Amino acid sequence: MNSLLVGLAFVASVLAEGRTSAPDGCLNVAQSGGDYSTIQSAVDSLSTTSSDAQCVFVNPGTYSEQVLVSARSAQLTFYGYTDDTTSYADNQATISYNLSQADGLSNDLTGTLRIKATNFKMYNINVNNGYGEGSQAIALSAYADSGYYGCAFTGFQDTLLSNVGNQYYAGCMIQGATDYIFGQEAAAWFEQCDLRVLARSLGYITANGEDTADGTSIYVLNNCDIAAADGNTVPEGAYYLGRPWGDHAKVVFQNTAMSAVINEDGWHIWNTGDERTDNVLFGEYNNSGVGAAGPRVDFATILDSAYAIADVLGDGYASAGYYDASYL
Repeated sequence: MNSLLVGLAFVASVLAEGRTSAPDGCLNVAQSGGDYSTIQSAVDSLSTTSSDAQCVFVNPGTYSEQVLVSARSAQLTFYGYTDDTTSYADNQATISYNLSQADGLSNDLTGTLRIKATNFKMYNINVNNGYGEGSQAIALSAYADSGYYGCAFTGFQDTLLSNVGNQYYAGCMIQGATDYIFGQEAAAWFEQCDLRVLARSLGYITANGEDTADGTSIYVLNNCDIAAADGNTVPEGAYYLGRPWGDHAKVVFQNTAMSAVINEDGWHIWNTGDERTDNVLFGEYNNSGVGAAGPRVDFATILDSAYAIADVLGDGYASAGYYDASYL
C-alpha cells in the first residue's frame, strides 16, 4: 500500500504543472523588479478599446489594494504564480483589502477585486476581504461573463458577489460564514469547488437574489465539497446550504460531498415573518455525506436528474471567451 501511495504521489507531481514566469505577452507585476508594482497600475496601462487579447501575470506576494477591471473590448486574463496550476493549494499571489458596508459603501464598492470586463478569466490567484465579522465585505464582485480557475476567495460575510452575467468557477475554494455566495442576476456554475465554512454556530453558504418568476439567475454547485475551513471547529448542523435573498431564489447542489457541518434541514428561510420560500427552487441531486442525509425542509426539492451546464450557461457556453474547456 505504501509503495502504491508513493507511486500515486509521484504521478501527481509529474502531472502538476507550475506557472512561475509571465506567459508570452503578459504584463509582469511584482512587488519588486516587475514592470508594475501593483495590479491596478498594470490594468490601467491597458487599452480598453483595443480588441487584442490582454494578460497580466502576478508574482508571489500579498498585494494590498482594491482592483477594478473595467469594461473593455479585449479579452483579459490574470495569471498567478503557482507550482501547480491544477489547484488553488499552491497559489502564491494574493490580492487583499478590507472595505465593508460599514464604510458607507455599496456591496460592489467593498469588493477587493471588481470585474466589469466581459470574458475575463483568472487563474491561480487568491482574493481576500479581511474585514471580518460585522458587515458585508466582498472579496470578488463579478458583474460580467467571467471564469475563475484554481482561485481562492476568502472572507466572512458575502465573500463572493456573483451578480451579473454567466460565470464559471472551476477548482476554486470559497470560504465564509454568512451568505457567502450571493447575487441577483448571474447564472453561475461551480465545478469541483471546495466550500469552506468558518467557526460559527449558524451560517449560510448561498443567498440567491432572483426575485422574478422569469429571471435567469441560478447557482448550480456540481461535484463540490463542503467542510470546515482549516483550523476551524464547526458544530454539527451549524450551516445551511442557502436561504432566499430573493423570493424566486434558485440554487442547486448536485454530486456534492457534504460533511456534518450541514444541518439536516438543508435550507433556511430568509427571516422569521419574511420567509420568502413560496417560489424558491432549492434543489439537490445525488449528494453524499452526513450533511446530505436530511430529512429536508418542505420547500426543498429532491431532483430526478442533474442539471447540465448548458442549462445554466446556455448552449454556446463551450465557445464563450470566459470558458476554458481544458481546465480540470
